[in-house]
Amino acid sequence: MGTTTNLNKATLAGIIIALGIIYGDIGTSPLYVFNEICNGKVIDELLILGGLSCIIWTLTLQTTVKYVILTLKADNKGEGGIFSLFALVRRHGKWTVFPAMIGGAALLADGMITPPISVASAIEGLRQIPAFSDISTWTIINIVLAILTALFFFQQFGTANLGKLFGPIMFIWFTMLAVLGLYHVNDEWGIFRALNPYYAIKLLTVYPKGFWILGAVFLCTTGAEALYSDLGHCGRGNIRISWIFVKTCLILNYVGQGAWLLNHRGQVWNASKSNPFYNLMPEWFTLIGIIIATVAAIIASQALISGSFTLIGEAIKLNLWPKMKIQFPSVERGQLFIPGINLLLFIGCVGIVLIFQESSNMGAAYGLAITVTMIMTSCLFSYYMFIKRVPLVWILTYLIVFLTIESSFLFANLQKFKHGGYVTLIMGGILFMTMLTWFKARKIKNRYVEFVRVEDYVSIIQELSNDTSITKYATHLVYLTSANNPKEIEHKIIYSILYRKPKRADIYWFVHVDVLDDPYTMEYSVQTIIPNQIIRVEFRLGFRVEHRIQMMFLKVVEEMVKNKEVNVVSRYESLSKNNVMGDFRFIVMEKFLSRDNTLPLWQRLMMRGYFLLKKFSLSEERGFGLDPSDVTLEKYPLYVSSIPEVQLKRLEEN
Repeated sequence: MGTTTNLNKATLAGIIIALGIIYGDIGTSPLYVFNEICNGKVIDELLILGGLSCIIWTLTLQTTVKYVILTLKADNKGEGGIFSLFALVRRHGKWTVFPAMIGGAALLADGMITPPISVASAIEGLRQIPAFSDISTWTIINIVLAILTALFFFQQFGTANLGKLFGPIMFIWFTMLAVLGLYHVNDEWGIFRALNPYYAIKLLTVYPKGFWILGAVFLCTTGAEALYSDLGHCGRGNIRISWIFVKTCLILNYVGQGAWLLNHRGQVWNASKSNPFYNLMPEWFTLIGIIIATVAAIIASQALISGSFTLIGEAIKLNLWPKMKIQFPSVERGQLFIPGINLLLFIGCVGIVLIFQESSNMGAAYGLAITVTMIMTSCLFSYYMFIKRVPLVWILTYLIVFLTIESSFLFANLQKFKHGGYVTLIMGGILFMTMLTWFKARKIKNRYVEFVRVEDYVSIIQELSNDTSITKYATHLVYLTSANNPKEIEHKIIYSILYRKPKRADIYWFVHVDVLDDPYTMEYSVQTIIPNQIIRVEFRLGFRVEHRIQMMFLKVVEEMVKNKEVNVVSRYESLSKNNVMGDFRFIVMEKFLSRDNTLPLWQRLMMRGYFLLKKFSLSEERGFGLDPSDVTLEKYPLYVSSIPEVQLKRLEEN
């Protein structure tokens, strides 16, 4: 997807893939949106026409205009999503990290409720079959938990083979939505009046507590963020073409539900007993429909889980999340598996199912956090337009239109706070604090890292290397350095080489990793400070590239040997004679917080949180893909504030 031409090109295969990857969340929303709008209310014309009008215009303005037409333009070398957007703008404004962190945390938190609500809504359809009409809530809960457990268990094996079926299955799902909707349009042809936004405005202004219905309406667009997040997997052209088909099917189904509901005027709707989605189905088709809905809900959940892995993978590379073990279960580009996040999402999903029990209760908690993500995306995208020198009048129009819509949704969703919205906000808050602590503490820590000029120590390192009176520590000694300036090095590295216990080596290598704003760049440069004695290697890696530093470093050494830039043969006489390659030793510096610090309370809390997170995160050597048998770990105290002078008084001896 790297080139713009490929990004804009649409193919039949690409469109089918897009159906399977992107539209799970937004595609399964007909299972619960109208049910949530009508819950506890008397069915009347204004409620149904107004609710349907709100759905149609939300899908048009929020999903089509904001995401499909506008936001997809902000691609980062073909990649999308809130962190890719942040990577595009972060060099222009330091403040952009906060909307990125808030949006990312909220997206992840709301992701914990999508699998439970989708799967529960599908399984609850069993109540529509006479034989299962008395099925208990706990039986449904057990079925939902069994499906979710299987779903999370199989994440570790990847979805390369199964994924090929996702597109065709979702095509069947959307076709089913359209057919069921069309089948019931005949119930009430007047339903098409809902295309007029007048009914949406009337519902929000005239209907008793009509504005709060927006909280339920918003559920129809919760998957819109996924359209942007999966830009890299599918391409802009495929998303835009497939969306025409998806939106048509969704609206036809909502129209059919609305027409069916208008035939039941005066009925008080109970969402836990009935669902207009299943009422569209002929009795003979209900079981088949439930099976298709369940599979579609599983695919929706799968897409969301994969999206969460990608989100955290990017956050780790952008230094917004602690390092975690990342596995690559298939050769498919961009597909990864993070065991820690898989467990976190699984616990979150199980908790949601056990707390809320029914999909109608989950709907009350759903959507609050995702509105926050959408507002953050609007802020970052408007800043992206500003950087691209889009006329100010268009930026202001964009902000006024979409912040008004999203603020209305947020305000309406706040009513959900006491009905369960607090659960996703608490989760989002914890995730945001994790990102903030990691980001802020690294900033504090980096402020106090002392750098020295390499040239000041070159001669003494040379002398050490040639001093045969000191036992050789390794043939090749490799240090990972955080110094961006190639002429500088951390003081603690010099301390490690010269002062701690002198480390004599034939060649000293300083390796630096620079994470770029481009997603998939893989470049390196070499600076030979002293030929065959002191060499600096700089890797320039995109924020989606796996950090397999040892493998990459040995590849660089191999190329340098081929170009006769370095001699890596062991200097020991017997080994040198037989052309045996010298050993490589990687030194990893691990910091701990010194007790001798006088930090302000806020910074002290940040640093405490940081070191607590470090205990649970991946070690430095594993984070950089180093073989533990080739690594020496050295611990250093971190002084992040000036040490107060100690006034000691000497006593005279008698």
